[in-house]
Amino acid sequence: MILFLLPQADYDPTESSVPWQALRQAGIDVRFATPLGLPAYADSRLVEIGFGLLNPFLMTRDADLQHYQAMIVDDAFRKPLAYADVDPSQFDGLVIPGGHAVGMRSLLESALAKQIALHFFTANKPVAAVCHGVLLLARTLDPETGRSVLHGRKVTALVKNMELLAWAVTAPLLGRYYRTYTQTVEEEVKAALARPDDFQTGPLLPLRDSAQNLQRGFVVRDGNLLTARWPGDCYRFAQEWVTML
Repeated sequence: MILFLLPQADYDPTESSVPWQALRQAGIDVRFATPLGLPAYADSRLVEIGFGLLNPFLMTRDADLQHYQAMIVDDAFRKPLAYADVDPSQFDGLVIPGGHAVGMRSLLESALAKQIALHFFTANKPVAAVCHGVLLLARTLDPETGRSVLHGRKVTALVKNMELLAWAVTAPLLGRYYRTYTQTVEEEVKAALARPDDFQTGPLLPLRDSAQNLQRGFVVRDGNLLTARWPGDCYRFAQEWVTML
């Protein structure tokens, strides 16, 4: 059984539902956990509000929204665990989707979420994280070393140039919507690694993958850890995750 950690709101619908769909199709059970044990819904701008003229570049694709709509009517989604009630020993793997709106902070700054994540590293169980989800791992410290559980690992996450470009083109309308924190995701994750070049940025020009074009996606696998950069990597991310399990 696989655990999905979600914030109280504002995660990315693609980064959550595409891996969820792949797991269900593979016959693997999934449970969800949220801060208070209440159903948590994705960023409404990515689900329905949109970005106007920028929709072709920033809006969630129709196929991915269909996966999301299927996920939110699933019984497990409707009855999530609270972080405080999670017994991580009951789960075989962990998935941490990303997202950049303010609600993501309820996951990324949660001491309970970090404790859950630490169990999976200590027990050497599979962990998959994408985009801002990698920040939770960067902030999860191994009590024996005082270092991040990512120290010594090779990873990827939302890369700096992608984050700053999205912020630049939307800032006149949306302000800091695309800047969850003052420091970029890449900068914070790199600071947690043993060496800066353990952070892998992938192709300079990112292309969105799909079920038919998995090769467009970029992921980094290091042992039992799988990471990806953004929603455009998630079909390959999902396939690699199922293969790992």
